Amino acid sequence: MKSFSHQLIDEARESFIEGDYKTAEPLLNQPTLLNSKNPEVFQMLATIYYDQGKFNKAIKTFKKALEIDPSYTDAAVGLSIILNDIGRYDEAKKVFEEAKALLDHKKQMPDQNVNEKFASKHAELADMYLQYKKFPEAIEQYTKAFQLSAKKADFSVRLAETYVQAGQKDKAIKELKTVLQVDAKLIAPRLKLGLILYNFHHIAEAVDQWENVLRYEPQNTEASRYLKMAQAAGVTTLTL
Repeated sequence: MKSFSHQLIDEARESFIEGDYKTAEPLLNQPTLLNSKNPEVFQMLATIYYDQGKFNKAIKTFKKALEIDPSYTDAAVGLSIILNDIGRYDEAKKVFEEAKALLDHKKQMPDQNVNEKFASKHAELADMYLQYKKFPEAIEQYTKAFQLSAKKADFSVRLAETYVQAGQKDKAIKELKTVLQVDAKLIAPRLKLGLILYNFHHIAEAVDQWENVLRYEPQNTEASRYLKMAQAAGVTTLTL
């Protein structure tokens, strides 16, 4: 038979997952759970406070979870999201990088889900930097996301687009070609490479990329559309 604290946290967790924070919050605030030294309790409470707009309280509560377990990924990710939201970008970056370092030390081979969580956070930081046209910082963060994630195609495209916006067209092309050398059948990077080549007037090379897409994926409507548009008079710039 489960103990009272286990029953409480099971009920709180179920309500939390369902998004019923009004039920979950009083359960999580029971002294039995607050004194249990379980980081999940504080991680769930902090998420609820964040949802309520109580940012300072959420930050303190996420930090409480990390005091109990410094490598608790969900708390580190949640805390870094709040810090990003209030403009404390460097602090946010430090939080999840420290948590990842501790986790890597704790586990020689961290599972892919953990890597994807950290990749997502690097990408979120990159998006923020890109919004404010801080291109070197965005490139650094997208590169880290690319290295961690199994979604190479997605991050290579985002990284290439950042290079283009930064005026580094050659690096964008090199990035995409490098990814395609590893896996020639990746569709999104090849579509993007074609667009970059086309927009910089390398028409024959662009057409070659889109034709290759159709060899791998004959029903790809985007590649077909780009090829038709490239043949149309007056079309000088395409966007993905």
